[in-house]
Amino acid sequence: MSTMADVARSAGVSVATVSHVLNGTRPVLPHTRQAVLDAVEALGYTPNSLARSLVTSRTRSIGLAVSAISNPYFTEILQGVEAAALEAGYSLLIADPHDDPGHELKVVQLLHERRVDGMIVAPSAEPGGLVAYLRRQAVPTVLLDRVLEPVGPGQGPFDQVCAENCGPMAELVTHLASLGHRRIGLVAGLPGLSTTSERIAGYRQGLAAAGLDADDELVVSGSSEATGAERATAALLALSDAPTALVTANNAMTIGALRALRERGLSVPGDIALACFDDFAWADLFAPRITAIAQPSREMGARAVAVLLDRLAAPDREARTVRLPCAFVHRASCGCPEPRPADTAGMESTSHSEKGITP
Repeated sequence: MSTMADVARSAGVSVATVSHVLNGTRPVLPHTRQAVLDAVEALGYTPNSLARSLVTSRTRSIGLAVSAISNPYFTEILQGVEAAALEAGYSLLIADPHDDPGHELKVVQLLHERRVDGMIVAPSAEPGGLVAYLRRQAVPTVLLDRVLEPVGPGQGPFDQVCAENCGPMAELVTHLASLGHRRIGLVAGLPGLSTTSERIAGYRQGLAAAGLDADDELVVSGSSEATGAERATAALLALSDAPTALVTANNAMTIGALRALRERGLSVPGDIALACFDDFAWADLFAPRITAIAQPSREMGARAVAVLLDRLAAPDREARTVRLPCAFVHRASCGCPEPRPADTAGMESTSHSEKGITP
């Protein structure tokens, strides 16, 4: 098995230079760097990651805590994180918090004990314990999908990466209103999540833009999962003045809403129009195909890795929140004729933005 000394001899440089090239600890002239890389390839040299971590205090690993098993939405985000981490030479340790605050804290502690260089976390609806731990341990962390607002000095800040929520949701509502709907129901997510509050705000913004009054009885929590959404949809349909259109606030809740409609023999869009926030792989397999807001899931995961690597390279930099644009995917479940592909190209609902957060 080749050693670092063998690589140094083959490249005609010192062992220290080989170390700087492989670990990125000091700039090296381009031709020298290439000579080292050529020697590494020719000799089949594999760096000893454990030994390197003891010297540099870095493990080149990232901890990822997202509910990827219990929430299919996070699966695509995970794929983006994994690809970006691998490209940057980092391994990934994954844990599922199951959106439970107690379990969330436990898995984050376990990841930290594995000496990960930093973490990417999708916080639960009650993240107090998580935030306190990350702040106390000074763990470089990027919050993913769900954002937190700093509530006082010393209580953050964290870098954050998420999608736009308010504007795209408003777009769904104004589109339904433009089709003549005046009673538009919302199956909202789990209370306490920023995605839930922002999408409710967008729903109300859309109603206001369409000149419609907000009616609180038309907003029911589906708890961000299918069973809860089925109950929420049933409650909306049982109203004396039931909605003629329905918006679901994530993909799992769309499934629950569809179950409730099927059980009552209601057709989409004949009896009730349907649109959902958060497109999913099989949304265009339903008949009719479902109008949706598509989030840039993989890009969100990749951007979270990039932001975390920036934090590791510059620990004192100002924290930032990165919001990525969503796309309006116009299909037929809203009651419109199925649009041609050319009609839906480039229909982005929001623009990308970054803003600094101060504690």
